[in-house]
Amino acid sequence: MSRKLLKQVVLASEPSPRTGRLVLRCYAFVTAAFYLFLHWIAHPYRRSIALRHRRPGAGAEELPVVSIIVPARNEEANIGRCVRSLLLQDYPGDYEVIVVDDGSTDHTRAILERLASEPAAAGRLHLVSLSEELPPGWAGKPHALHAGTCQARGTWLVFTDADSYWAPQTLRLTLGEALARGLDLLSLVPEQVLVDGWNRLTLPLALMGMSLQFPPPLVNLPRSPLATANGQYILLRRSVYEALGGYARPELRGSPLDDRDLAAVVKRLGYRLALGDGRGLVRVQMYRGLPALWRGWRKTIFVGSGGLPFMVAALLGLPLVVVGPFLLPLLLWLGRSWWRQHGVGGGEAALVTGLTLLPLLAYRRSLDKSLGLPWYQALTHPLAGLLFMGMLAQACWHRLTGHGVEWRGRVYGARSRIPLDRRMLGRLFRGLGLPYHWWASVSALARWLSAHSPSSDNRP
Repeated sequence: MSRKLLKQVVLASEPSPRTGRLVLRCYAFVTAAFYLFLHWIAHPYRRSIALRHRRPGAGAEELPVVSIIVPARNEEANIGRCVRSLLLQDYPGDYEVIVVDDGSTDHTRAILERLASEPAAAGRLHLVSLSEELPPGWAGKPHALHAGTCQARGTWLVFTDADSYWAPQTLRLTLGEALARGLDLLSLVPEQVLVDGWNRLTLPLALMGMSLQFPPPLVNLPRSPLATANGQYILLRRSVYEALGGYARPELRGSPLDDRDLAAVVKRLGYRLALGDGRGLVRVQMYRGLPALWRGWRKTIFVGSGGLPFMVAALLGLPLVVVGPFLLPLLLWLGRSWWRQHGVGGGEAALVTGLTLLPLLAYRRSLDKSLGLPWYQALTHPLAGLLFMGMLAQACWHRLTGHGVEWRGRVYGARSRIPLDRRMLGRLFRGLGLPYHWWASVSALARWLSAHSPSSDNRP
C-alpha cells in the first residue's frame, strides 16, 4: 500500500509537458518585458536631457558670478588636466575656481601650487587645504564641498570632480540653459572616456542599472518625487544651496551619496532640477584597470543600492535577465530531447530564443552606439553580468559582516556585524529549493575577494 502511494506521489510531482512550456514562455515574456521597459526609458532619455545650448542673454556685466568647486584627494594624475580645462572657460562673466585639497598624501598639493603660479590662474584659482582628519559626523566629499562653498563668492555654484575635464563652452552653455529654463539645479551625465577593455565591458551594464533605479524622464518630471544628480557636474543657485542649509544639513554632511541626496532635498523643497546630457561638454575618466574599477563599482553598489535586500535581489536577478538569455539557446539545444518531452519543439524553442535575445541586443546596440562602442560589444553582456555578480557578492558580504567599504583611505558603512544563524540559513535555502552548499560557496568567494582585494585605492 505504501509503495503504491509513493508511486502516485512521484508521478504527481513530475512536471507535465504543459508546465515546461509555461515556465519557458513566462521566462521569455518577463525578459522581453524587462528590456522593452529599458527601451521605453531610453527612447525619451536623450530628448528629456538634451540641452538646447542657449547662450546667456545678458551682457557680461550683468551675468552672475560663478564659483566652481573641485574636491580633490590623491588626484595627482588628473588634477592638472581638470584645473586647466576650468581656467580655459569662455564664459563672458566673472568666475572663480576653488580647489579643495582634502588631505591628499600624494603630489596633488604640489601640482596645485604650480598651477596657481601660472599667469592664467592669477586672481581666478584659489586653493583650500584640509587635514586628513574629518570632523565627527562628516563624510569626506561633503566636508570638502562645504569648505569650498564657505570661500566662494559666486551667486551660482558648480560642483565637479577632479577626474573630469570640460570643453571651453561648458560653463557658458549650461548656465545659459539654467537661466533660460528657470532651473535651480542642473546636473550633467558626462561623456565617459573608456580607456581599457574593463571599462568598455562594465559601463553599459552599470548605466543600465542606474537608468532602472533613476529613469531620467521621471527625474526631470516636476511632479515625480524621483530625484538624482551626478556629482561630476552640478550647477546650483547659491540661494537654493543656502536655503536648504548646504552640506552642513544633517542628512547631507555624512552622506556617501552627496550628489543624489542633495538633489533629493532640492526637489523635495519644491525647487526645479534637471538632468542633462553632458556629451561634448564634460568628459570623465573614472577608473584605470580592473582593481580600481572593482573597488569603485563595489563602493557604488554598497552605498547606493538601497541596502542588503536590494543587493540580494540584484544578485538573484542578474543571472536571469543578463546571463540567462545568452545561455538559453545552449540549454535548449543541449537538452532538446528533454524539452521535446515537455512540449517544447524546435519552432517554439527558436521563437522563445528570439523573444529573449532580440530586445536585449536591440537595447544594447542603442546603448553601445551612444557610447561609441562597436556592435559586437553586446556579446560581452553576460561577462559583465558575471563581473557585477562578483561585486554584488562581495558587497553583500561586507554588509553582513559590518566591514563597510574602503575608499581613498576612508571606510564607509562600517556597522556591527549582522548575526548569521547557519541553521536558519540552511532552512531558508532548503525552502527556496537551493542546496545549502550554495551559501557556503558564495560566502567562501566573498571572503576570498575581500582577502585579495587591495585595501587602498590606486586610481590615478
